[in-house]
Amino acid sequence: MESVNAPLQALLGSMGDASSGENWSACLRPGDQARLQLALRRLFLTEEPAELQVATADGRGLAFIASLSRASAEANLALLTLTDISALNGKLLDLAERESRWNHALVSSASGVWDQRSNGELYYSNIWRSIRGLSPDDPIPPNMQEWLEFVHPQDREHVLHCIERQNAGDPEYMTFQYREWHRSGYYVWIECRGACIERGSDGKPIRIVGTDTDVTSRKVQEEWLVGLSRRLSLALDLSRIGIFETDFESGISEWDDGMRRIFELPHDDSVKVGEFWENKLHPDDRERTLAYVEKKVADLRPFTDAYRIIANDGTCRYIRSNSLPYLDQDGRLKMIGVNWDVTEDHNLHQELGRQKALAEMRNIELERMRLEAEYSAMHDYLTGLPNRRCLEANLEAWRQGKHARTHGLGILHIDLDRFKQINDTLGHGAGDAMLRHVASILTGCLKPGELAARIGGDEFVLAVNCTGDQSVLARLAEDIISAIRKPVWHEGHECRFGASIGIACSAGTDLDLPQLLQNADIALYNAKNNGRNRHEFYTPKSRTALAHAQRLENELMRALENDELVPFYQLQYDARTRRVVGAECLVRWDHPRLGMIGPDRFLATADDCGVLAQVDKIMLAKAVRDLESWRQQGFDLPKVSVNVSSKRLSDPDMAEALSLMSIRPGSVSFEILESVFLDRQDETVMRNLEALRRLEIDIEIDDFGTGHASIVGLLNLKPSTLKIDRQLIQNLPTSQEQRVLVMSIIQIARSLKIRVTAEGVETEEHARILKRLGCDVLQGFGLSRPFDVQTTTELLALDKKNAAARGPQRRHQ
Repeated sequence: MESVNAPLQALLGSMGDASSGENWSACLRPGDQARLQLALRRLFLTEEPAELQVATADGRGLAFIASLSRASAEANLALLTLTDISALNGKLLDLAERESRWNHALVSSASGVWDQRSNGELYYSNIWRSIRGLSPDDPIPPNMQEWLEFVHPQDREHVLHCIERQNAGDPEYMTFQYREWHRSGYYVWIECRGACIERGSDGKPIRIVGTDTDVTSRKVQEEWLVGLSRRLSLALDLSRIGIFETDFESGISEWDDGMRRIFELPHDDSVKVGEFWENKLHPDDRERTLAYVEKKVADLRPFTDAYRIIANDGTCRYIRSNSLPYLDQDGRLKMIGVNWDVTEDHNLHQELGRQKALAEMRNIELERMRLEAEYSAMHDYLTGLPNRRCLEANLEAWRQGKHARTHGLGILHIDLDRFKQINDTLGHGAGDAMLRHVASILTGCLKPGELAARIGGDEFVLAVNCTGDQSVLARLAEDIISAIRKPVWHEGHECRFGASIGIACSAGTDLDLPQLLQNADIALYNAKNNGRNRHEFYTPKSRTALAHAQRLENELMRALENDELVPFYQLQYDARTRRVVGAECLVRWDHPRLGMIGPDRFLATADDCGVLAQVDKIMLAKAVRDLESWRQQGFDLPKVSVNVSSKRLSDPDMAEALSLMSIRPGSVSFEILESVFLDRQDETVMRNLEALRRLEIDIEIDDFGTGHASIVGLLNLKPSTLKIDRQLIQNLPTSQEQRVLVMSIIQIARSLKIRVTAEGVETEEHARILKRLGCDVLQGFGLSRPFDVQTTTELLALDKKNAAARGPQRRHQ
């Protein structure tokens, strides 16, 4: 490098005399010197402008656009021009940050999704509906003509043309806007964006997906946004930097328009050293800034500074400056530099700091709320004791820990006696006070590692170490009973109540926690049955049929009151097309303690209690409700079958109750066990069957082949379907005899014009054989297990999607 001019020296902050060019690279950080030399050689060879980024020895980062022009083609001498673009890069980064914020805003905007296929199938999201004021259940106009009635009259022709071109896959019409009538009584602007995502073999679009966005408010702001965009463009063109040069001997400082704009100085006013600029400084910064400038000028060293000025309106502005004092060729002391207004950056930094502090405060608050929520979810709000969920989690942790291998576990299930009378006579305030009193007694009995929990209204559980000596647990139980039995005064009233305790113990190995809790529950039942205010240990003899039946009966009564019986659905499939043609509604009990249990666990008890007909009625109502819900969601499930007991069929009020339910004709069928009544003549039953036919509720014979129905009985009953029992299906692949029997049943049904459903289809071979034998409908675990409403809905959606992919197929119902 032969020579370096003064501006470059000023930018680089040269050490010593760099004007000759020999020492100028020493002004850079050592790591950048070699890299710069390499870049310059490449530039000398290619003569193509390039961007260079370096750091000076004092740590300042600089960015240049470097260009080269040779003095002549033969001379090995060229003019290197470095244009400082550091500030411009900063502006570009600022612009990129602004664009990023806009992108996030667009991503988070609520857009309604639509999906259109060439076969006419349409999908509209809930947001699409809400844009138009529609609820998820509101009907969509069934055709284009009716939908156009909601489009603004002035936009209809435009919309039709755009949709036509969009359907054709024309990229020019991927986005268009129009007005549509909102159901609340006004027009909204909608921006429709669509694109072809799937084409057929002929290249024509077969699926177009897009979004609709409410841009009503955006229309109002578009003009403002255009102005903003223009200002952002201007920001790229203007450096927004003020440049000055000061001659200390003449006392005059030359300012460009940028400096005058920053400091609000009229164009015709001159700037004298020691006057205007110094007077603009913020009083708190003036002394420090002047002293700093004076020292740097005296040292003839480049420097950077930051200070505040007072604007004409009295506000405070933040300024940054880069300055270079120097002696010109005549030895006159001068200084050149740049200033720029960083008030916005400062305010942004301050705001970010404030937002960060707020975010940290919010995080602390959220963490506190999370801990509180977690504590609340695991503890009883009244007593502060762990609740059932916490108890189960702690017991499971105990079972998996090392402690379980060396110690047994004892469960004391405590139920308060005569507690209800206190609530009824003295009020819930007194009852709450007694519960807190009991909680304090129980926690006082605990040793390290043991747990007391409140699991119900007046029920508590203690989980304690068990050494195998029952006398230890017996003394603990008696101490608790004795402490609880003591009278407690509350607001001048003496409260007396007692406690019954059931105790169950388990060794550390093969611990079955649910069983252990149930054993303690049974022991508690015996304690109450044997006179209350006592304790009982669980023994194998404790699990009597009477205790279990009594508890199950009580819980079943509560289940009917608390609506704990829920429907599960097992889908039925067309044997030929594998399309869903129906579903059987099966009752399950969502037991608060035992979880989801099947009908084999409680239907016999329901029959003994005389509530089996009520169970049937509940399941029918829920099945009708779910079927209607599926239809509203667009799922074409032809029917749902419901199991009906003989008790229900013998109910003289059944026909009237069914007529009030507004059951859609043909959508529901009743499954009746073959063994129930087919050859019996019961007037009430026959009257109810006739009512079913009037209401177009089909009759299906369940478990056919295991009872004793005659052909005459079938003719009298006129069922729509026979369901072959799973026992006859199980061995079809290996038993020729059973295949012949099943084929005979199917042939008899066909001769009577009765459809046949096979239950217990567990393998694909079952399905193939039954299809070959002429069976109409298949049902079993090999095709679909019984699922809750949500999962069944997902299966129906999958069936619908698969059906659409396969094309139109006829259902064989």
